[in-house]
Amino acid sequence: MSTEEPSRPTRYTEFIILIAMMMSLVAFSIDTMLPALPSIIRDLDIENANAAQLILSTLFLGMSAGQVLYGPLSDTVGRKPAISIGIVIFISGSLLCLTATSFSVMLAGRILQGFGAAGPRIVTIALVRDLYQGAAMARIMSFVMTVFILIPILAPFAGQLIIAAAGWRSIFTAFLLMAVSILAWFSLRQPETLPKALRHEFSFQRVKQSLKEILGNRQSLVYTLTSGLVFGAFLGYLNTSQQIFQGQYATGELFPLYFGMLAVPFGMATLLNSILVRKTSLHRLVFLAMTAILLLSGVFLVPAWMSDGNPPLWALLCYLAPVFFAIGILFGNLNALAMEPLGHIAGTGAATVGSLSTFIGMTTGTIIGQSYNGTILPLILGFTLSTFLSMLLIRGRS
Repeated sequence: MSTEEPSRPTRYTEFIILIAMMMSLVAFSIDTMLPALPSIIRDLDIENANAAQLILSTLFLGMSAGQVLYGPLSDTVGRKPAISIGIVIFISGSLLCLTATSFSVMLAGRILQGFGAAGPRIVTIALVRDLYQGAAMARIMSFVMTVFILIPILAPFAGQLIIAAAGWRSIFTAFLLMAVSILAWFSLRQPETLPKALRHEFSFQRVKQSLKEILGNRQSLVYTLTSGLVFGAFLGYLNTSQQIFQGQYATGELFPLYFGMLAVPFGMATLLNSILVRKTSLHRLVFLAMTAILLLSGVFLVPAWMSDGNPPLWALLCYLAPVFFAIGILFGNLNALAMEPLGHIAGTGAATVGSLSTFIGMTTGTIIGQSYNGTILPLILGFTLSTFLSMLLIRGRS
């Protein structure tokens, strides 16, 4: 085989598992941490319980900064070095968190973890595209998405088991072992997929041009902002989920069960969306999903308000399940609509859209999370306002 042709791994199944593991670093780094927050609050002497949410949201701050850099970097040095650099940075962040004795050091470690995890999260998509396209690529990504659906269901259980066995710091030991194993596996088994002849010089100008095109294209800008607002509302839930279920509703060790139950409708929607997009337009699916979230949130605000922000747990679950189903429909479609006019700069455009929407989501989710007051009212208002603003943006585009 010519050195100018991308090399494939020895086994197709091995390739899929490796890609799924690399892309799952972010999800593991979030969902596994949720049961650990009370212990971290106690051991690091965090006085404000809401401040512990920053352990989750700062990871997305690092991701936002990293996403926009790794794509162009991988086009210059190749996919393997870019992914490897990201994993090494993730390992450094995990070590910092593992040894942290103060809250500020913990947050610095989480930012590093997010910055590092952005590498495999972004560049592996380009790596898959180097080797496969069309139906073959779609088939691989569908297998990867199956793993993504399972992680939110299983990761909190794993985190709880690790904490019970060896304490919260051992979660970061698990991250280290996972990252080192992935790096070794990737380095030994996956050949480089971008030939030197197809690489080009790193340039911030391409990132700048991509940002300029997104800001100048109404559709890309609107759906990037909308994606950020929707993600922000969801991150507001992630930030407060442990406080809501274990603190407000006293679910104790059953918290991972409730969290996993609510991940199921999200996963079902993600799978169903691949069928729905063949039957109706993306715009219509987005409109219907947002309308559903807005109506559900507006209606549920009434009993939530009348119960002083503490409705029965079963009522909260009945509200959140269809909301998460709608969000599962929105995530992929909003990104596709934002990218639709950017086909000529797809790689850099995807990185820039991802970076902007992640930053907006991190900011929005932090505001919602920090507003938590022992009731679910801030969360419901967060879903309501984020969706309402999103619909205004989309309506203004037309």
